Amino acid sequence: MTDYQAYEKAMRPEDLTRFFVERSNAGDAAGVAALYEEDAVMAYPPGSLTVGREAIRELWAGVLAHRPTFEPEPPLPTLVSDGIALTSTPPADGTGARAQVVRRQPDGSWLRLLDQPEFAAPTA
Repeated sequence: MTDYQAYEKAMRPEDLTRFFVERSNAGDAAGVAALYEEDAVMAYPPGSLTVGREAIRELWAGVLAHRPTFEPEPPLPTLVSDGIALTSTPPADGTGARAQVVRRQPDGSWLRLLDQPEFAAPTA
């Protein structure tokens, strides 16, 4: 079983995106999964849901086996209310967005609860 507690923790909601890029580019699927709550839900692959940290780790192990490179994306303003935050970034091509709902943990760190890696804005 993976020791997710051994990874550096995100002490600000915005840290999660930076850690995601660093760990993905290092090919560390367990490190990416450590950014999620135990029962997190991720809307990926497109049209599907991946539920739970272990399923998310398995998904990322498959994705990262192809050695994709992720570039940092400038964060949009974070919305925070009562231990819940909405973080988001615009993708490089400028269409749609990426959004995550994150929750403050008892130790003050933040983990992803809901992750929508990509969604497109409706077209007129």
